[in-house]
Amino acid sequence: MLSVRKDILSLTALMIRLWARPARGVRCRQLSVSGRVLRTEPPVIVRMKELMEGKSDVLSLAQGIVHWEPPADAIAACAAGLSSSHAYQPAEGLPALREALRRKIRDENGLSRSEIMVTAGANQAYANLVIALLDSGDRAALLTPYYFNHLMALQMTGCEPIFASTTPELLPDVAALEREAFDREDPARMVTLVNPGNPTGVTIPREILEAVSDLCARRGAWLVLDNTYEHFAWGLPHDVIEGDHVVNIFSFSKAFGMMGWRVGYLAYPPALGPEILKVQDTVVICPTAASQLVALGALEAAGRPWVSRKLLTLEEPKRLVRDALVDALGVSSVRGGSGAIYLLGSLPDGAPDDERIAERLITEFGVATVPGSACGAPGTIRVCYANLPIDDVREAARRLSVGLRTIVGEETIR
Repeated sequence: MLSVRKDILSLTALMIRLWARPARGVRCRQLSVSGRVLRTEPPVIVRMKELMEGKSDVLSLAQGIVHWEPPADAIAACAAGLSSSHAYQPAEGLPALREALRRKIRDENGLSRSEIMVTAGANQAYANLVIALLDSGDRAALLTPYYFNHLMALQMTGCEPIFASTTPELLPDVAALEREAFDREDPARMVTLVNPGNPTGVTIPREILEAVSDLCARRGAWLVLDNTYEHFAWGLPHDVIEGDHVVNIFSFSKAFGMMGWRVGYLAYPPALGPEILKVQDTVVICPTAASQLVALGALEAAGRPWVSRKLLTLEEPKRLVRDALVDALGVSSVRGGSGAIYLLGSLPDGAPDDERIAERLITEFGVATVPGSACGAPGTIRVCYANLPIDDVREAARRLSVGLRTIVGEETIR
């Protein structure tokens, strides 16, 4: 029997080889991948993880995650509803979750005219918008420094990014935005703001949001507001605006510790619904039902009070990481801190190779960061202070300080 089976397998393999072999005299065209994807920047977080591979003692201040898990009641709500999760669900999201989100954006964000679509994370929400609102070759403005996945989404869909300037405080420079993104033959059709900012760690005041919104309305451009870090506004209120040209993105990943569950949502002008539904149905069909049940449980069983208690645990990590950066780079070299979970450290002029420095921090000092060049800010590093328990943060901050002082000293001598 085994001999017969081996003969069948050998014959099958021979047939596959003969089928795949080109006919004599026929030249096969070499296969290639999309030029759009080839021109897309490689994912920096994946690169940092590759550098950490095989090293058991690296502490990561790189990826933007929080150290806590979702509310226990939310997981319980998911388990209770799993028996009904096997079938396709509505493309826009579970009706109960969408209704809860309508109440949330009305009561917490002041959005009364927006419709809801649940997505597989905020990144998918942004990709939905890029596909639905822009054609290949269209221009879209990102403020520098930018969130690297926003750039990648534009690149892989064939859109052309415009990099607009920010103020020394890393806030949108409205006059520069108008000049750089709109006063040109091929003006931007979309502007993206992240508030609070990734990688900047800066919360944008309402008056600037409104000025950018007015500019986009006047120039006939979409304004996309990524509010992934809405709960992480330190000292300044997080404001949201809406309009016929404004789309808001939100996420469960950060505040509710649901990074791997992949739940985000769009709050959009209702007229956009049929077009973004086409994208949603093609890309994901419907968000994962189990994940949506966790999100619904997080809203109903935990809500904002639960998040507020978790945010208190970030006060000391933020101080420790800031002190480490100040110790190594000087107080004037550390920016951000009014929002999100990041600080941006500027390297001395003599040590501009942030990618090399980020690599050495991992391989020689056991601490991971993100090189600023991945965010359009060469000569800086982005540091996240929310992703480790406090004891690990203390050690990571110590390594960061020692590593930066050592490496920067060596790099500037060169």
